[in-house]
Amino acid sequence: MKRNRQTLAIGVLVGLVIWGGCAAADDASPAMNVEVVATRSHDPRAFTQGLEIDGDVLYEGTGLSGASSVRATNRFTGEQLARVDLPAPYFGEGLTLAGDKLWQLTWQDHTAFARDPNTLAEIGRASYAGEGWGLCTRAGRLVMSDGTDTLTFRDPVTFAPTGSIRLTSHQNARLNELDCAEDGSVYANDWPSDNILRIDPDSGQVLAQINAAGLLPRPLIPNGEDTLNGIAQIPGTDRFLLAGKNWPTTFEVRFVPA
Repeated sequence: MKRNRQTLAIGVLVGLVIWGGCAAADDASPAMNVEVVATRSHDPRAFTQGLEIDGDVLYEGTGLSGASSVRATNRFTGEQLARVDLPAPYFGEGLTLAGDKLWQLTWQDHTAFARDPNTLAEIGRASYAGEGWGLCTRAGRLVMSDGTDTLTFRDPVTFAPTGSIRLTSHQNARLNELDCAEDGSVYANDWPSDNILRIDPDSGQVLAQINAAGLLPRPLIPNGEDTLNGIAQIPGTDRFLLAGKNWPTTFEVRFVPA
């Protein structure tokens, strides 16, 4: 019996060592930095929660109760094409274009708004449990974050949940704004840090960790939030648009090896 206990203890110890080694390997995702290619002016009153680019149009969702909005602008000229403000107490969050709908999340209001992508007029609503943070569209389904290390998949028409996956590493991450990139991966702001995680949404593996610190001197607002938030791939390129809450500037960047 004593020998069996010793054997069991050794087996457990070996298992812990192997598990720890695998976890360390998972956490050792490639490190990357940002290379700034261009900058654009940005409304410093916009509490940016989500970005999406469709052709010449840049969609932006902003937050704060009583100050939330969704905006469509010409991404080259900055001309505002449409804007809708959310009534209080709605607190706007991430957004994404899915077919003929532009979905917009709210933070703790358990409501997603479906909008006409041209006028931004509301064309429907859906309810969901938990918090809404980030949203993007990949392979015919929505990918949603809720401030944890788990991504939830949803039907793009009904908004019903269809599955979920948890990160295999970085399990203290608080996934915020999302971008479903053309290579099939999901890029996520890790709130409240300046890190962006590149994620395989099929496996939950973190493929890279991107350090986006130093884009702007901070704090921008005394006792206010000015975190990095907002990421959208520029279609057909290897470049991304990055924004932040109340930032006066957006940044067109490439992700390069550290």
